[in-house]
Amino acid sequence: MPAPAPQITFDDFMKVDIRIGRVVAAEPFPEARKPAYKLNIDFGPDIGVKRSSAQITVHYTLDELVGRKVAAVVNFPPRQIGPVMSEVLTLGFPDADGEVVLVGVDRDAVVGGRLF
Repeated sequence: MPAPAPQITFDDFMKVDIRIGRVVAAEPFPEARKPAYKLNIDFGPDIGVKRSSAQITVHYTLDELVGRKVAAVVNFPPRQIGPVMSEVLTLGFPDADGEVVLVGVDRDAVVGGRLF
């Protein structure tokens, strides 16, 4: 595991806009260098639907992703990943093998809600 990141202020933390969204579409992403899916995630009326590329193929199937709530950073600049423009960073933690386990919620959080 990497060492903890340097200490930041609360104001630094507030610059990162992490929201909960609902996956409305998930597709294969065969052009990706590492196995990944293309996701469309709905963050509600203020942000809308955004695209993301996520390396989550080990633990998740396309069918189980649609309708799932996920956390994502919504205020990074878009990033070109192969032929896909990824607009948000879908968040996860590593399992014991370093594979991504998605960040989720254990109650019915409102789509578009901001992490605090």
